[in-house]
Amino acid sequence: MKVEISVPEVVEIFNEIQQQPESLFEMIRVDLRQTVGEYLSSIMKAEMSNFLGREPYERQDGEPNHRNGSYKRRFALKGIGEVNVNVPRDRAGKYTTQILPRSKQYEKEISRDMSMMFLAGISTRSLSMLSRRLIGRSISPTEISNVNSELSESVEKWRRRDLSREKIKYIFIDGVNFPMRYCQSVELTPVLAAIGVNETGQKLVLSLQAGDKESSVTWREYFKDLKERGLDGSIVQLGIMDGLPGLEKVFREEFPNARVQRCQVHVARNVLAKVPKKQKKIVADGVRSIFYASSRKKALELYDSFVSRWEKDLPSAVACLDRSLDSCLTFFSFPQEEWISLRTTNVIERLNKEFKRRTKPMEIVAGEDACYRLLAFISLRMELHWRSNPIGKVGRNLPSLKKLAWNNFTQKS
Repeated sequence: MKVEISVPEVVEIFNEIQQQPESLFEMIRVDLRQTVGEYLSSIMKAEMSNFLGREPYERQDGEPNHRNGSYKRRFALKGIGEVNVNVPRDRAGKYTTQILPRSKQYEKEISRDMSMMFLAGISTRSLSMLSRRLIGRSISPTEISNVNSELSESVEKWRRRDLSREKIKYIFIDGVNFPMRYCQSVELTPVLAAIGVNETGQKLVLSLQAGDKESSVTWREYFKDLKERGLDGSIVQLGIMDGLPGLEKVFREEFPNARVQRCQVHVARNVLAKVPKKQKKIVADGVRSIFYASSRKKALELYDSFVSRWEKDLPSAVACLDRSLDSCLTFFSFPQEEWISLRTTNVIERLNKEFKRRTKPMEIVAGEDACYRLLAFISLRMELHWRSNPIGKVGRNLPSLKKLAWNNFTQKS
């Protein structure tokens, strides 16, 4: 069929485009959706012919099954939107199209995109409101939640993955609390986390497991689970942790060849909690000078001076520091370029901060599986970031050293 457009019609179209330029793109989208719908309908007609073994209106003797019209169906495609298609039917009801997924109203790529946007921080309600603008049809919050639940199997495989190939020398350990829904109630639930550092200094999340972080029994089972998954405990050299009850003792028992580094920030807070407000700054400076001494010998000398200065006036603060001093100075036994990373639990605190930032808009996490899905996504994203920041290589990334390298070791010089 030949389509002819008169000059006045062309002028009218261009006038409309000049007044509303976006109308041209809307016309293109509508035409594209219609064309795609017709194309899919044609493919399914051909599919029906192949199913029946004959073309429309072609007769065969003894063939009981025939075409029986069609029914309309809507289906959303990524980058195109919702299209209208005609799905053919047969009289015997045996034909099922393979072109469009059964009981699905949009293609799988849209499901994946929705899951990624949810994991990245957009709530199910916000996604539901945005879905019509994004894909041409509205998706309910329940549908989005169901789509996300399909990730549970993959997340569980990642959480339970084999660790036998990972040569872990350091482990950062901590727990973080989430308001989580259980049955009809909401409870503050801890999730235990461990970050391992391998021989090349690369960091990776070893495990995420809900459990009581104040219980030594829970931590023991947590470490045993790591070893059952293949972690070689004999090569673990150091555990970096805060002062959670029973954690240090259990770690030493489960990893007898490893030493313990207490987080200096947590210890300093405990010490300052026993110091009057007027003396906090000067005491904090004294504690900091001990922790950031140039050597263990120098740190012990500064500690002796600290004790002489404060033992009489602040005995509780001095006793608190004394109890944790050895564990706070363990890092001196390791390579100097790694000291900045081994002094504190900042590595895992940074991960916990990302966990909190992502779950804060949700207020309540919808169960343990939903929590694991979110935390696994954040963990994998953090691991990508860590690839450029291995333990012991921090100095290379400092601005001053980058400038020095540029001036002396590049083609610029």
